[in-house]
Order: sequence, then C-alpha cells, then structure tokens
Amino acid sequence: MAEGDDKKARDLAQLVYILQAVGFFIGITWIVGAIVNYVKRDDVRGTLAQSHFDWQIRTFWGSLAGWIVGAITALVLIGWLILLAVGIWAIYRVVKGWLALNDGRPAGAGWI
Repeated sequence: MAEGDDKKARDLAQLVYILQAVGFFIGITWIVGAIVNYVKRDDVRGTLAQSHFDWQIRTFWGSLAGWIVGAITALVLIGWLILLAVGIWAIYRVVKGWLALNDGRPAGAGWI
C-alpha cells in the first residue's frame, strides 16, 4: 500500500470520527459516517484505517441498538439509564478510537 493511500485512508477515518462526534448534537451525521465506512471499506483494506473503520461500524451499530432499546424502555424509566450508559459508551469509543488514530495505532479490539 502506498504511503499516499494510507494517508487518504487515515483522513477518511478522521472524517468519520468527526461525523460521529458531531452526531452527538446532530444525529444524522452518525448515519453519514456509517455510509462513508461502508462505501470506502474496500479502499482502506490493508491500511491502519481498516481497524478504525471496523471500530466505527461496531460503534454505530452498538449505539443504534442501545438507543433503540433505551428509547423503547424510556417509558418505564430504566430506558433513561440505558440511554445514559449508551451515550457514555459511545463517547468513550469515539474518543478512544480517535486518539488511537492520532497516535498511529490501530483501534482497540472488541466492543469496549
């Protein structure tokens, strides 16, 4: 993989982290970030950004599932705790992944 390709891939991962961070205020950017991940997934294969794309995709789907469960159960109050926990978890994953990318390290493994 050429160095220029790796830089482009890292820039795309950076863009998605920005979209996810903005998504805490404007939710639609989470979806835009996920679309970028899926459309450009083949382009980042074999680069550092590949692990970040996988991390970002798992963060998107895990957050979406948690937000849906939290919203449905909010009527019985436990949902508010679920929404809080999912929000903290999502912030943690965006920050952890973004810091790893800036340090030139692959994203962490697993859901946490």
